[in-house]
Amino acid sequence: MKLEYRNLRVALLGGGSVGAQVARLLLEQGPELANRVGATLELVGIAVRDVNAERTVDLPHELFTTNAEELILGADIVIELMGGIEPARSHILLAISSGADVVTANKALLAQAGPELFAAANQVGAQINYEAAVAGAIPIVRPLRESLAGDQIKRILGIVNGTTNFILDRMDTEGSSLEDALAEATALGYAEADPTADIGGYDAAQKAAILASLAFHTTVPLASVYREGIESVTPAQIESARKAGYVVKLLAICERVTDENGVDGVSARVYPAMVPRSHPLAAVHGANNAVFVEAESAGSLMFYGAGAGGVETASAVLGDVVSIARRHVAGGPGVAASSYAGLPVFDIGRVTTRYAVTLEVTDEPGVLATIASVFSKRKVSLALVEQSMTPAVMATKSRAARSATATLVIGTHDATEAALAATVQDLATNSVVSEVASVLRVEGV
Repeated sequence: MKLEYRNLRVALLGGGSVGAQVARLLLEQGPELANRVGATLELVGIAVRDVNAERTVDLPHELFTTNAEELILGADIVIELMGGIEPARSHILLAISSGADVVTANKALLAQAGPELFAAANQVGAQINYEAAVAGAIPIVRPLRESLAGDQIKRILGIVNGTTNFILDRMDTEGSSLEDALAEATALGYAEADPTADIGGYDAAQKAAILASLAFHTTVPLASVYREGIESVTPAQIESARKAGYVVKLLAICERVTDENGVDGVSARVYPAMVPRSHPLAAVHGANNAVFVEAESAGSLMFYGAGAGGVETASAVLGDVVSIARRHVAGGPGVAASSYAGLPVFDIGRVTTRYAVTLEVTDEPGVLATIASVFSKRKVSLALVEQSMTPAVMATKSRAARSATATLVIGTHDATEAALAATVQDLATNSVVSEVASVLRVEGV
């Protein structure tokens, strides 16, 4: 193919595991990428903090620089893989104001400052692509923004954090404790030295904010995403879920909701939930990610694959680069971010789902009726009630004392989060309840 368009100058900010792989692929696959784009992609430099630091990939030393600003001002396309909020935010704004398009994998920045960055790009007709910011190599941003642009998204259920999925999967399949599974994830390189962002659900919440904003054409601030991590998930909960035909997954849920007053809005939330083993998300093992999309016309779709990794994430980054480069060759402004809907973001109390509540109760006549009346008072309908002796009691108590305590596992029909929270409060202070041992939501049914 004869290339008649000028070279497109590409600046790379960040030379870590993903950045190094992006640089390698740009250099090694240059002729192939040029044929796909219609112009040569010229890597003009890599901005790093230390040009002499050891790299995971052998790259030409002359490409490295500590002067990010100078590199940006001479580029047509800027790839930001630095992470964090600053200086990444300032660098992207500089790139946009200087006429460059931007590719980023920075989920934290997009979740916090996305509206500002998109507004700046829209003003000058620039493009920001961010496929790698959610679920690594899995194509989900472009399908939502382009392939499903003519449809109405109803709901997204996502396993978007590989570390927590690995941990919960080990707890389910191997019977591991959370601590042992985390240690294994760390040894394999899935977990950071400080795993708080993963275990606490912060990483998944950032991705939920991005997905919800994109799917529902509404700005969803990170602060509006309800978040629970997996710190409190126990082997007993995992085992109880297994016996009931469920698996526990940390889910990012983005949903279009109509409340009891008929008002349409958006919910974005992250928490561990029980998923039926028949659901496609239940089969997502190890550190893989998956995003399950429910659309009005297209129906149910699932996107599955590696959610992290240098080479895998680099693939998504290069896809964005090629897309932007083709637009340069064809001409025309970038695709503007869509937030026309402006739907309200509902708090967790207005969300409706199902629940599994485990109680330790006194084992005596009338307890079931008492418990049922507590649920009825809050208008939470019961779907099932199972009773069993507490294993610890069975092992340690005499025959006479074994009747002192029993375990109730209660499944509900759909109820609002507010009603369930009030019910749990009532249960915790009820004289027949020794402990509210566990509350897990049930999704995907």
